[in-house]
Amino acid sequence: MKITHVTTRILSTPADNPLVVGLPAPTDTREFVTLELGTDQGLVGIGVTFFGGALTKALKAAVDGLGALIVGHDPTQVEAIAAKLRRAAGNSGPGGIFTLALSAIDTACWDLRGKAVGQSVCALLGGLRNRVPTYASGALMRPHPVDYLAKAGPRLRDMGFRQMKMQCGSEPTVSASIERVRVMRESIGPDVDLMCDINQLWSVNHAIEVGRRIEPYHLCWLEDPTAHDDYAGLARIADALTAPIAAGEYHYGIVPFRHMLEARSIDVAMIDLVRVGGITQWMKVAGMAEAFNLPVVSHLVPEIHVHLIAAIPNGLTVEYMPWTIGLFEETPTIDTGDLVVPQKPGLGLAFDQAAIKRYQVG
Repeated sequence: MKITHVTTRILSTPADNPLVVGLPAPTDTREFVTLELGTDQGLVGIGVTFFGGALTKALKAAVDGLGALIVGHDPTQVEAIAAKLRRAAGNSGPGGIFTLALSAIDTACWDLRGKAVGQSVCALLGGLRNRVPTYASGALMRPHPVDYLAKAGPRLRDMGFRQMKMQCGSEPTVSASIERVRVMRESIGPDVDLMCDINQLWSVNHAIEVGRRIEPYHLCWLEDPTAHDDYAGLARIADALTAPIAAGEYHYGIVPFRHMLEARSIDVAMIDLVRVGGITQWMKVAGMAEAFNLPVVSHLVPEIHVHLIAAIPNGLTVEYMPWTIGLFEETPTIDTGDLVVPQKPGLGLAFDQAAIKRYQVG
């Protein structure tokens, strides 16, 4: 099987979240770069990347440029393709746009690997389970008022979610942060897993102070409490608190995860498929985390991450942030708080042509 052509598009979709109810619809958009790798056997592999912001056009150009270099190559040789693209990129990596572009290509190659042999990506990677826990994300965001959280939490629970994540970090006082977590915990009860994302907004000392004072509310994890590359600071927080510390979504490639793991900075490794460089690199980080006896969770793109979390023994849960749900014809089913792995070959996904027509830019 050989790659014969590369098709990329920029899609600009509404920045909404179907889990959010009763608030004004956002007026901004999200931009994605989609990739289709065609082959001489008629199979098409798909990938998606983003985080481009104002550089989305440059990200598309990077995917186009790297994609042109692998025309004529066997897409099942994912390590050979990654090595060639790293050499071709020179000193532009390992982070930034290069890794974002590599991720789309690597993901599309894995999709083709599965389609070529009639197996799901999950099965190719080990096929440990056919369903995994998933948590509601993006519905309990930082700008949302406390009274909204008190209503939204039970609604998510009634939808079947046994896990959910809120945001903190911008509150004017320590007491306000504590109140926000208290309201969430009391609204959903003791049996729902509650995570809290800070998105790097706190200092180390502030994270320790607040973290200790919210311990009665039993967080499943406290996420990115301080700067993502302050490995020693994260380790201080992790050592001081009983709540597990999760981090990793801001890291590009596999090397920063080694630093985090060696510094004992985290209790939960969160791996972002797009920033880490694709499925091939994602699995390497998951293996490192397993060697340190740590669980792995995903960041964004649940439609793809369900395959990865389900395939590994230390896969804990999938973040159900439905930003990309509108890109696909059909997405994995949620059943009583679990995300079910598609059994179709490859990723089991196909781009929704109506969505492409509606949201394509240029």
